[in-house]
Amino acid sequence: MPSPKTHNTFRQLHRWLGFFLAGIMTVYASSGVLLIFRNTDVLKFDQTELRQLATDLSPEILGSELRLRNFSVIAQEGSVIRFSQGNYDTTTGIATIVEKDYPPVIRHLVKLHKATTNSPLYWLNISFGVSLLFFVLSAFLMFIPRSLLFKNGLKIAGTGFIFALLVVIFGS
Repeated sequence: MPSPKTHNTFRQLHRWLGFFLAGIMTVYASSGVLLIFRNTDVLKFDQTELRQLATDLSPEILGSELRLRNFSVIAQEGSVIRFSQGNYDTTTGIATIVEKDYPPVIRHLVKLHKATTNSPLYWLNISFGVSLLFFVLSAFLMFIPRSLLFKNGLKIAGTGFIFALLVVIFGS
């Protein structure tokens, strides 16, 4: 059984790491809430881009050149091909693309939350996850196992775990 000094050490680690991670948790919480609305236009603004392409492209080739998600041609009027995200002038080769996107600061928050191993941000994601696991374990090591507070903490944690499992199983 750990000594009172061990419990106090974990209390101190838990407290100081908690203060440090409070800032990181604020960023993750904000980006997580934003990602819930990623299929809507919440906080998104029109971003216009001009691309110089070859002239006289057919609609099929235009779609492969632009590499746009959900590309579909709406109409072809003279030398202009209109598609869902903009238009393309076959005589000049200029494609005007209008997409909705986040402002740069919010775009970086979203990228942080969606980081993969191809991004250096994934180290922050891994260290944050490991730190949260430390919080889970250190929360139980801060109290003496025979105490009522410890036993009630286990019951509440178990209830939270079961609740999360039920939400994941029946909510998706």
